Amino acid sequence: MKNIIKYFLSLLFILIVFMANAQVKVLHGYVTSFENIPVEGAEVKVKSTDQIVITDTLGYFFDGVNSTDKLTIRANGFYKQNVKIGEKTRIAAINLKLKPGQEDRFIATGYGHVNATDKVSAVDNIQDDDFNFSVYNNIYELIKGRIPGVQIENGEVIIRGLSSVNMSNAALIVVDGITANQQVLNSISPRDVKNISVIKDASSSIYGFQGVNGVIIIETKKGGENNL
Repeated sequence: MKNIIKYFLSLLFILIVFMANAQVKVLHGYVTSFENIPVEGAEVKVKSTDQIVITDTLGYFFDGVNSTDKLTIRANGFYKQNVKIGEKTRIAAINLKLKPGQEDRFIATGYGHVNATDKVSAVDNIQDDDFNFSVYNNIYELIKGRIPGVQIENGEVIIRGLSSVNMSNAALIVVDGITANQQVLNSISPRDVKNISVIKDASSSIYGFQGVNGVIIIETKKGGENNL
């Protein structure tokens, strides 16, 4: 009898440990594009439950996940993105990349994922998957050659049509999330660039007064991506 009791107690302990490890938590998240444009109506699928939730007008969502779950985010006109949830993750910030081409921009706005066409049109985006960046000799040549309305003057990137009075007209450069200067740009090889986005309108205000002349966002390739 005692052995039976010990067996059931051991089984109960194992079940408690298992349930604790698989404990469901509430995950809050935001889905955006180009850093700060909310993506409305995006599908967020939880792998463990196959449940799908839809982002609201602010790109916000919440759902129950476990500590080792995965999310799949889809929106028309954007690349699908998979996100792995960590044990300590409580808030997920997900940035979807818009597929290149005017057609996909119209799809994104036509399905209501972004509120206004001019917001998306105010952002140019090029990716190494679509253009061979390695044919350019330096990063300045790449930016000027691939992005319309951008000029290079004295080592500064100037977005035509944007200017400041009594201040520098140079666009803000952000490389892998960190503000960069001319020296950093000179050190970047075009073959190491994965993605370039240019914010030309008021959306750049998220970067404060430094973004008044527009923002050039450069994402470099991580280890091993040059070989893909």
